[in-house]
Order: sequence, then C-alpha cells, then structure tokens
Amino acid sequence: MTWSADEMMTVAAARALRGDTRCFVGIGLPSTAANLARRTHAPDLVLVYESGTIGAKPDRLPLSIGDGVLAETADAVVSVPEMFNYWLQPGRIGVGFLGAAQIDRYANINTTVIGADYAAPRVRLPGAGGAPEIAASCGEVIVVVRQSARTFVDRVDFVTSVGHGKGPGDREQLGLRGRGPVLVITDLGVLEPDPDDRELTLTRVHPGVTAEQAVAATGWPLRVAATLRTTEPPSEEELTALRELTGSTEGIR
Repeated sequence: MTWSADEMMTVAAARALRGDTRCFVGIGLPSTAANLARRTHAPDLVLVYESGTIGAKPDRLPLSIGDGVLAETADAVVSVPEMFNYWLQPGRIGVGFLGAAQIDRYANINTTVIGADYAAPRVRLPGAGGAPEIAASCGEVIVVVRQSARTFVDRVDFVTSVGHGKGPGDREQLGLRGRGPVLVITDLGVLEPDPDDRELTLTRVHPGVTAEQAVAATGWPLRVAATLRTTEPPSEEELTALRELTGSTEGIR
C-alpha cells in the first residue's frame, strides 16, 4: 500500500503511545494519532481532553475539545478547574500530546504570535490554551508537527510552552514537574533531545526521506545521530484504521 507523508507521521506518533497510559490530547494531528493508537495497538489508552473528559472513546475525530462526542463516550467528565488542579498540575497525566506553530532546537513551542512585536505581530495564532500546563506537568511530552524551516526555527518568536528552555537544568530551575518533550515526530522523521545538552537531534527518518532533506527543512544546523534509523512503514492494518478514522481513501492531508 502507498501512504502520504502525513499518514506516516500520524502512524509514527500513534506508535509512541503504549498501554493504559493517561494521555492529554491536543486537537488536530495529536488527536488523530491518539485515537489511531486506541483503535490499533493501545485499546486501553486513556484519552484526556482539556474540556474535562477522561477516558473518551469517540467513534470519529472530535472537531474540538468541546465536541459532544467526547463527553458522550467518556468514563467521566469533570470541570475544567478540576482537570487542571487535580489531574494535570499534580502530575497524574503520563503523556501530553501537542502540536506547534513554531518549535526551536530545545523543543520550546510557540502557538501565540509570529513576529518579534507581540503587540503587532505578522500573525496572531490561537494562543496557549492548556498547552503550557501540559508541557510543564505531564510525565513526558510528544510533539507532532510538520517539518519546515518556517516552523523549525532557531529561536521561537514567543515561548508559549517551555520545552527544555535553553538547555540542561532550565526545567528544574523553573519548577516544572514533567520531563518535557521526549519526541518530536514530523512528516520527515523523529527528533529526540540529546541526553547531555537537550538539543534536538534527528534519530530517525521515514521511508524515502534522507537526512539531508530533514536538515534542509530545519532553521538551525540540525544534528544527525551517528546511527540514523528508518521508521517501519505503516502496516495495512494501521492505514486502514487511520483512513476509516479520517474518512479518507487517499490519506490525510
């Protein structure tokens, strides 16, 4: 079977989720990947959405965190203050799944403004929502984002959600509970923070992608692992489940 770059990215992101982990899900690509994981290899995955739904089991992709299908299929629905004060901030959520408009070499995320002038930006983005708390307090964070030099920038225009700050020790100094971003999964490959200095390093490319392509799609001199792996292609089962979920016969775009 053939697949699109977005399908490969979504399948790779879904594979990163395992078992009965509590997963705080962002809308968009993270939601697609999390729901795919629950439909395939991780049926016990507990999907948690910012609106207060715990254990949601939607039979289609939710349109937003307020989509009624989330509450209708959830094990429990709590208030938004309870979701943040009791579940998220004390560290009771294992994985946070986020997207980004910009991401830098230390996996700091911008979803606020594009441009140096906050008061008069080139683009004003949807904003933070619950992402800063997700990035701060989940056990670990996975970021799913399409890779380009416009998105992967040397320094984000605005730090909406802290990744690894400026390097080792920054998260601890800020009092952030979780480990921060452990994987950045793109349509070209997978990046992971270096264990010593936390700078993102390309550790895997998707089938048909070269390291040179990933480097060219990054706004800083991207490090490439000495042993660069290749992602396993999507299986027929994964593609079928993904296309049923998205309602597409030709792959997601």
